[in-house]
Amino acid sequence: MQTAVTCCGFSHAFSPTIQGRRRERCLTAKYDDFQQMIVKGGQGSLSALGPCGDCRFAWTRGGSLQLGVKQKRMTVHSVYAASVETNEPIVRKDVEASAGQLGVLDVDPDLAPHADHLNYRFDEYKSKKALIEKYEGSLEEFAEGYKKFGFNREGGAVVYREWVPSAREAQLVGDFNGWNGSSHRMEKNEFGVWSIRIPDKDGKSAIPHGSKVKIRLMKDNGTWVDCIPAWIKWAIVDHTKFAAPYDGVYWDPPESERYVIKNPRPPAPASPRIYEAHVGMSSVEPRVASYREFADNVLPRIKANNYNTIQLMAVMEHAYYGCFGYHVTNFFAVSSRSGTPDDLKYLIDKAHGMGIRVLMDCVHSHASTNTLDGLNGFDLAPGKVGSYFHDGARGYHSLWDSRLFNYGAWEVQRFLLSNLRWWLEEYQFDGFRFDGVTSMLYHHHGLNMGFSGHYHEYFSPATDIEASVYMMLANELVHKLLPDATTIAEDVSGMPTLGRSVSEGGVGFDYRLAMAIPDKWIQYMKERKDEDWQMGDIVYTLLNRRYTEKCVGYAESHDQSLVGDKTFAFYLMDKEMYFGMSALHASSPIVDRGVALHKMIHFITFALGGEGYLNFMGNEFGHPEWIDFPREGNNWSFEKCRRRWDLCDADHLRYKYMNRFDQVMNELDEKYGILSSRKQYTSCVNELDKMVVFEKADLVFVFNFHPYKSYEGYKVGCELPGKYRVALDSDTAECGGFSRIDHSVDHFTSPEGVPGVPHSNFNNRPHSFMVLSPCRSCQVYYKVPEPEVDLGPAATLLEQGTVTGDVEVSEGSEEAKDGLVGTSGGDEDTSFQ
Repeated sequence: MQTAVTCCGFSHAFSPTIQGRRRERCLTAKYDDFQQMIVKGGQGSLSALGPCGDCRFAWTRGGSLQLGVKQKRMTVHSVYAASVETNEPIVRKDVEASAGQLGVLDVDPDLAPHADHLNYRFDEYKSKKALIEKYEGSLEEFAEGYKKFGFNREGGAVVYREWVPSAREAQLVGDFNGWNGSSHRMEKNEFGVWSIRIPDKDGKSAIPHGSKVKIRLMKDNGTWVDCIPAWIKWAIVDHTKFAAPYDGVYWDPPESERYVIKNPRPPAPASPRIYEAHVGMSSVEPRVASYREFADNVLPRIKANNYNTIQLMAVMEHAYYGCFGYHVTNFFAVSSRSGTPDDLKYLIDKAHGMGIRVLMDCVHSHASTNTLDGLNGFDLAPGKVGSYFHDGARGYHSLWDSRLFNYGAWEVQRFLLSNLRWWLEEYQFDGFRFDGVTSMLYHHHGLNMGFSGHYHEYFSPATDIEASVYMMLANELVHKLLPDATTIAEDVSGMPTLGRSVSEGGVGFDYRLAMAIPDKWIQYMKERKDEDWQMGDIVYTLLNRRYTEKCVGYAESHDQSLVGDKTFAFYLMDKEMYFGMSALHASSPIVDRGVALHKMIHFITFALGGEGYLNFMGNEFGHPEWIDFPREGNNWSFEKCRRRWDLCDADHLRYKYMNRFDQVMNELDEKYGILSSRKQYTSCVNELDKMVVFEKADLVFVFNFHPYKSYEGYKVGCELPGKYRVALDSDTAECGGFSRIDHSVDHFTSPEGVPGVPHSNFNNRPHSFMVLSPCRSCQVYYKVPEPEVDLGPAATLLEQGTVTGDVEVSEGSEEAKDGLVGTSGGDEDTSFQ
């Protein structure tokens, strides 16, 4: 639904669209110049988009949106705020689900038509949790499956258990028995769990640490197949042999050889500044890097750029390197390409020692179709007996060529929930970014779907309730085990309640990725001239999210860097990156434009795009070209599957400028809390000037996207009076600019209009100051704290509310010199100048 209202010849169009790939943008009938697009007040009220000053709309306490034009009022179906200004930190206040109504319905009354769906989902969650508690003790105990399944030490023996209900027979084979399983046959119980107990020999494990193992299974037709145990902790392959299958490895090092965690987890930051990284491709050399190399060489870079969180990709073992870690074969195993389990612990422990949290890119949305070395090998009788995956088309993702989990199955839930606990407790991860959530949420997996934001798209028979319930259980488990854990959902559909707590009927994620933002920037870079960039469209895209659910904004992630696409720097500068990046010579107009816009695009996304921020490894310094994993099509080359840190480190190249700006940008948030602040007010979105001005965390942000116009004495509005100075400037020489801003200049505010009457102010702001705004640059201004004045002996009396004639101030005293002279007489008030 879209509602348009016209006043003074200006059309205001508002859409309920929320985070999705397709967008309906704010449209205008007569004017391209959006004078104002602002939100004010803790209760939430928004001024007009147009110049008339008579249009306004406000959020009611219940969360619905009302639009008023002159004397007319009408309700618009929407529950997200473009901008919100309060002085409170952005803290999600959960509304507990009661017997009468789910809390999410109180947060968003527009969910009321779908209350039956939400109640059914919540009832299914409660029912599943009650069954788990009845038969397993608790959700936490249920998620300790790795203590029962797989290989464990029990009473002087190795005990191995595996759930394979479709197998007729099972044997344990490996180096320890010469791969002859006839003497190590397994027994099956009534639940389809096979087990075997192998006593120690001469006080030592019958299966040596580091030896290869597999489970040999008989199908219904009598044939045997070997599979890597589903709960295996490490798997290896002979990389000298083409397409060689992986082998499971029995991992049980002696206590003296195990890595000991030294550093505690850092506390959760107010907002995550996430560095998305892939360990394997983190070397400057064309090869696979190790966990220890990443810890020693890359972690210091991340710390220097002021990131507080790392998101590690491709941690779970995956047979095909080129899948970027998304076709997982062994869910409990560390990817052996980069080292051992202890090597990964070393990386995480070192990050914690630097005060950096570590999230894992968790792939529970699908699994590899590999049968020789993947979980799919346990699906021996499709359509007949229990499996980890759905049968038929429901169990296969046609676009990804992967298997889809049966989230309603008891042992599948045990496996996946235990997998989360394993990574949290064994390796000390601080949370997860859940991949492919859209595919999990819907039976259509989001394929060939354009989500418009209408609620019926989210709550219908197309919604996969079983998968939703699994994610509710997963989020509850993670936050019970680690209360300040961070969970992030990769969802392009924008499903409401995804980022609300489980207790109030939500799915429970802390953040969702703002996935529409990169698409918008790519559209502009590929299809529009600079002078055609629409400020209103950009700001709308950055702010278009559900204000009750936190987002992680980003300009580009690994998705935008894959082969077939380009990094943003390469979009902006293309072949000039090969020849024109020398800082020893004058730069070309293309490089000047590219470096300037690269900084502005990332910074305005940082400032307006969400309550968290994400950057993919290397993009902070404008990494050129794209990512292309070794494959037959490129002759198995690693040339474009590495990170060119040498470009960033070279003092004679301009990459260092973009890297320096990234450092300054993150440092600004560390100092002022930009991402976590709810004080956000967009006072100017000017299409003719290509200007965007907004306030956040008491800072004033000024962006000039004009390709050639600079403005001297440009008036910008602000809330707080006083003196302002430059806090950040993209135009400094150290950031690759032209140093057109004098940072020693003080900017003093002037009052605007009638106090307390917003429409009489400048851009609805009570104060303003003048700035120099160079083209293709951005500046941030901070209010200089006013010095505290020592009132001397008068201070105590001032606090009491009166000053009497008993206090004498002699001429020439320090009080008189400071101008703190009180005058009193009779019942007159005393004033201080």
